[in-house]
This record gives sequence, C-alpha cells and structure tokens, in this order.
Amino acid sequence: MERIAIVSDIHGNMTAWEAVWKDIQRRGVDRIFCLGDLVGKGPQPAEVVDQIRSVCEVVIRGNWDELVAVNQDVVDFTWQAEQLGAERVAYLASLPFSYEFKISGRLIRLVHASPQSVYHRVQPWDDMDRRLAMFDPPAKEGTGVADIVGYGDVHNAFLQYLDGKMLFNTGSVGNPLDLPQASYCILEGERNDDIQKPFNLQFVRVPYDIEHEVQIAQRAKVPALDAYVREIRLGIYRGLQE
Repeated sequence: MERIAIVSDIHGNMTAWEAVWKDIQRRGVDRIFCLGDLVGKGPQPAEVVDQIRSVCEVVIRGNWDELVAVNQDVVDFTWQAEQLGAERVAYLASLPFSYEFKISGRLIRLVHASPQSVYHRVQPWDDMDRRLAMFDPPAKEGTGVADIVGYGDVHNAFLQYLDGKMLFNTGSVGNPLDLPQASYCILEGERNDDIQKPFNLQFVRVPYDIEHEVQIAQRAKVPALDAYVREIRLGIYRGLQE
C-alpha cells in the first residue's frame, strides 16, 4: 500500500510543523505532499519554507504564498517577504497551481483553494453546485473530472461524498480554525493503478505547544499579533474576532 501524508496551511508556525513532522516520521510515512500557504500570519516563514522544500515531494501554491510575492503595500505581506528574502519569495511564486495522480484506480487532484483560483474559497456548508465545481479540472491544467479532490485554505478539516465523488479538506497544520490542534491527512492505496482497489483516508490531529509558539510570535513582533494568538489558541478566525 502507498501511504502519503497531505499537509497544508503551515503559515509560518514551526512549532506546529515540527510536531506534525515528528508524527509523520513516527508513523513511517515517507511521502509528503503540501497544499500551500507555507507562510503568512506566523513568525517563522523562512524556517518553514526551508523545511517543506527539504521533505515534501510535492508542494503547490497557496494564496499567501502568492501574495507575499506580489503585494508591496500591506504590512502582513511585506513583513513576511522581508523574513523570507528574495530567493524564497521567488520559490513560492514558482510553485505549481495543482497536482494530480492516480491511486487505487481513482483520479485524485490536489489544489489549495479550488480549481478556479487560490482565492476562490469553498466551505463545507456552501451550496451543492459550488462544492461540485471542486471536481472540475483547472482551466489550464488537469486531465478531466476528478474522483477525489483534496484542498486546504479554509482551515476546517472535513470529508464529504458528493454524487459518488469525495471532497476532503486537510485542515491546517499551523492555523486550524475548527480545533486548536495541528491537522493533516494520510492517504493509503495502490499507486498508479487503473483498477479500483481499497482506498483509505485518515485524519490526524496533533497537539503541540501553543504557548511556546505564542512566545516566538511575541518576540518576532509579527503583524496582527493579537489576532494570530487568538487564532492558534482558540481556533477563531480573525475576521470573526471582536
């Protein structure tokens, strides 16, 4: 059986990433795919980028990864770009939009937010048409309608079956907004097989030292510090904080 760890939305939180990385190693999973948003919000974007580059077989581009490369007006993005340096920013800008492969006779497509855009957000409670559109191929990539789509972006881990297809969200490693524990998934199946065979998707939650991460963020004086701290402590999205 092929086993692949799917991680997403680390957001510069090295404390959470290190906990997840140790858990992946403990389980003996040696293939890791990342669905983007390596940076943004958290205090250690450079360290996260370096780690992800070294251990992940596949990395696709998230909205924050793109924004730090192009936005020169908002401190949330410019601060991140300064920590990263030009070479890492260029690396983030060069990441592919999506990735697809076959496992156990199913076409699996991975995107950050949706096949339409890294900014096109789809929540598990959105209307059926919006969720079904997640299986469409990206405009310039992809080979057809996917059987299984995995994504990140919304920081809510979930799995849904829609018209015989499977949509799942990995949740977030470094900025979960459902439960304040790092989240990732493990796929299991037969690699590159055109015949449908047993397939498994496992959701994993990993506790980590949130207060240690808070101290790192405080020392780094990250922009929107209070909002970041509340997000990682309570799992409350900054747009919903009073």
